[in-house]
Amino acid sequence: MIEILIDNKAGSVWDVSEITSDLSWTTTRIGRPASVDFSLIRNGIYQERAFAVSNGDIVRIRMDEANVFYGYVFAVKVNQNDEVSVKAYDQTRYLLVKDTYVFKAATATQIIKQIADDFSLRVGRLDDSGYRIPTMSEDGQMLMDIIDKAITQTLISTQRHYVFFDDFGSLSLRLVDDFLAGFYVGDGSLMTGYDFGRDIDSDTYNRIKLYKDNKETGKREIYMEQDSANIARWGLLQLYESVDENMNAAQISTRLTQLVQLKNRESRGLTLEAIGDVRVRAGMYLPVVIESLGINQPMLVDEAKHRFDGTNHTMSLTLKVI
Repeated sequence: MIEILIDNKAGSVWDVSEITSDLSWTTTRIGRPASVDFSLIRNGIYQERAFAVSNGDIVRIRMDEANVFYGYVFAVKVNQNDEVSVKAYDQTRYLLVKDTYVFKAATATQIIKQIADDFSLRVGRLDDSGYRIPTMSEDGQMLMDIIDKAITQTLISTQRHYVFFDDFGSLSLRLVDDFLAGFYVGDGSLMTGYDFGRDIDSDTYNRIKLYKDNKETGKREIYMEQDSANIARWGLLQLYESVDENMNAAQISTRLTQLVQLKNRESRGLTLEAIGDVRVRAGMYLPVVIESLGINQPMLVDEAKHRFDGTNHTMSLTLKVI
């Protein structure tokens, strides 16, 4: 049973579960807030006259006593048939604004705490990411991008995947290794269809070239590693980026090795259609078993879209092999 409540922040909480249709809930691992979209029939038979939906109202969704979504209305539309369309985002929507920050020897966890405090956002479980990023100077950058960059820097340096998301109204940072679904999807379990692919188009590089501008000599120093065999196989795919000017040669060499391990390989992705389970969201590890593909392992959920239509609940999952 799904429960949908709208709180107008003025003392009224409306249960719209019975007059809601076309409900969808989408979570994405990187760069976008979770969202819900749904429709209401205005002036429905069970609807009180005082009921209205306004931007900024709180939307809370639970299913069978499990927390699903806590967020805020950002768009309301009405059509000629008195159908009201509502779009709400979770708290991370407020990170889609720009500001300037300079961090020195701060962890991704500390960076999240600082930004959340500055913007009065609620914080929940934040795993200690451990790695202290030497410097991050972000001038006029989107807050979500700053946090994503800190998490990426941590991944490159430690090979540990973290996911940042809003957990029913509280910002959370979780080590993906500890964020594992307690069930599998695949043969004989929820799955109704799949597509599997491999590509070198999205995040594959066989030459890594890092540069540092030396202020003392006035010259640009170049550091490079490449895989000649993969260049012959795929053509030259180059990643070219700067490193912090305070990094020494040994540190840059270590970073090169870390980037080669992450980037010099095919990307493998899987999309699944399945019977819905609200425990599945982007950023978690989901065990997947598909014998015909030789897959029997946890995969990282890049995006999860749940659709609710009466008693019918389905989900579309985009997964990544890491």
